[in-house]
Amino acid sequence: MKLELNGVSFSYPSKEVLNNLSFKFEGAELVAILGPNGVGKSTLIHCIDRILKPSGGSILINDKNNIDFTMKEMSKTVGYVPYASSDSFPMTVVDAVLLGRHPHSNWKSTKEDLRIVYRVLKEMGIEDLANNQFNELSAGQHQKAMLARGLVQEPQILLLDEPTANLDVKHQLGVTKLLRNLSHEREMLIVMICHDLNIASKYADDIIMMKDGTIFATGKPQDVITKSNIETVYDVRCNVIDDEGRPHVILQDEVQH
Repeated sequence: MKLELNGVSFSYPSKEVLNNLSFKFEGAELVAILGPNGVGKSTLIHCIDRILKPSGGSILINDKNNIDFTMKEMSKTVGYVPYASSDSFPMTVVDAVLLGRHPHSNWKSTKEDLRIVYRVLKEMGIEDLANNQFNELSAGQHQKAMLARGLVQEPQILLLDEPTANLDVKHQLGVTKLLRNLSHEREMLIVMICHDLNIASKYADDIIMMKDGTIFATGKPQDVITKSNIETVYDVRCNVIDDEGRPHVILQDEVQH
């Protein structure tokens, strides 16, 4: 699986959001997109999965322009889990997650579909919620169920918009570690928006750091998570120490201008 952006830009009528973004990732890995609020992280994800159409540049998925995919091809190749879902229909967790199998099924779900759903529910640690009502889950349980829906889709590329946003610290660590392991084991390219510098640094294979609609830095955590980069992009003072070969950020205070 390969994802390549060449000079991608996006503008609303009154505002430029993305400006000339280019990068390429290939193979099974976990990529974290970092940056302050409002720098275009979600817009970037939406351009990749065709929710939005770039105003310039091209997005290639496995060397094919994403605008040339049929909707069926796109849904089999690229999965997307939004930051929040407005799903409120009364259905069981199994039925809600089973919706992720739609690109691979016809009208009826198969035994293989159900097997995949229960396997992923177990991996996410929510198999005990299988028959609970989806619209009655806690925020954290709901987030895990949405992640499960994306994983059962079995895409080559999985896009996640803050997948650990509603989880406590323990489950943030557990889910991010699981995503990294699944990307390697199932040969998926997983691209996730993340606001926690240390979780991204600890588990991501590669990092994209954004600033003002552009890519400020990209590369391995040790190359991107630096004192200078963080102070410039986030406008905060910090120290960065080594933690078993990975950078760990100790925040201090806002930069005084």
